[in-house]
Amino acid sequence: MFTPRYTITDRLLANIKRIYALISQLNARRFPHVVLLELEQTARAVSTYASTSIEGNPLPLTEVKKILKSKPAHIRTSEQEVVNYNEALKILQEQLTNTSLKPSINLIRSIQKRVTEKLLPSYESGYLRQKPVVVHDPRTGTVIYLPPDAQDVQPLMHDLIAYVNTSQHVVDPLILSGIFHKQMVIIHPFIDGNGRTTRLATKVLLATMGLNTFNLFSFENYYNNNVTNYFQAVGEQGNYYELVDTIDFTFWLEYFTDGIIDELLRVQKLLPEIALSPKTELQPYHLALLEHMRNKGFIADHDYAELTDRSKATRTLDFQKLLDLQLIERKGKGKATYYVVAEK
Repeated sequence: MFTPRYTITDRLLANIKRIYALISQLNARRFPHVVLLELEQTARAVSTYASTSIEGNPLPLTEVKKILKSKPAHIRTSEQEVVNYNEALKILQEQLTNTSLKPSINLIRSIQKRVTEKLLPSYESGYLRQKPVVVHDPRTGTVIYLPPDAQDVQPLMHDLIAYVNTSQHVVDPLILSGIFHKQMVIIHPFIDGNGRTTRLATKVLLATMGLNTFNLFSFENYYNNNVTNYFQAVGEQGNYYELVDTIDFTFWLEYFTDGIIDELLRVQKLLPEIALSPKTELQPYHLALLEHMRNKGFIADHDYAELTDRSKATRTLDFQKLLDLQLIERKGKGKATYYVVAEK
């Protein structure tokens, strides 16, 4: 049975308390739907860029955003990695919204299959590895870690999933997710795509325990800012069978929670900037619309035409912007359409 060794240090405890305080502060602030939608799109692009960049993908963030926006038909390997990771993010977020995901080997295999689609042979995409692998130092190319033998991968993964499922109501979600992350890296269960799969599976685990990072922030961004520190914290050096009884998760857990704090602070700073973007800024004619609705209870397009000299097309855009910001609600249909102030 998998029994991780770690110590709840003063630093780790302080990090956990600060994370929950920051999340509480963010939850207490109200932002229009369009602001949160823009934040989610940004977080997804940053996560895609950062997680693939960690593994050596050379594409800069600007190029990643272009690919995700244009969705080219004929793409290179580096572009396919980006497309795959972004699709995995969207699919997992949708599944978390509509269903309840439970950590399992099948879920992890499905994630790996998604991130390695068209990049690996079909018999290696979505399947635990059946042959040995080694981990190289990305800077020197020398072998630094020998993961478990292929025949031990499935039992080790079963032990990890069992530990996660039996500890969810006992171990703090942040500690449990951090342990899961590092142990996945140690097991190295796939021929390729281990890092990307691990980071996505960790996001799922956090979300199932109430800390959804898909639509808010990208902890992958923190790792990518200093990849050497990330690899040193999450990985091990040597032979797994010689290390297994001495592995301590404490330093990694401190680093893992440091990363979440760093990203929460970035988002906290970013939110007001997004809220004041052209997409959310209200002009005098928008304010006149809202004031009329507050005074009269509703407004129709012909009422708005009397308040402003804006054309029919631009009036439609004005209504749509307030709808996107969830400040008003549409009632009726066709010529009988009217608008009211949205209920809070």
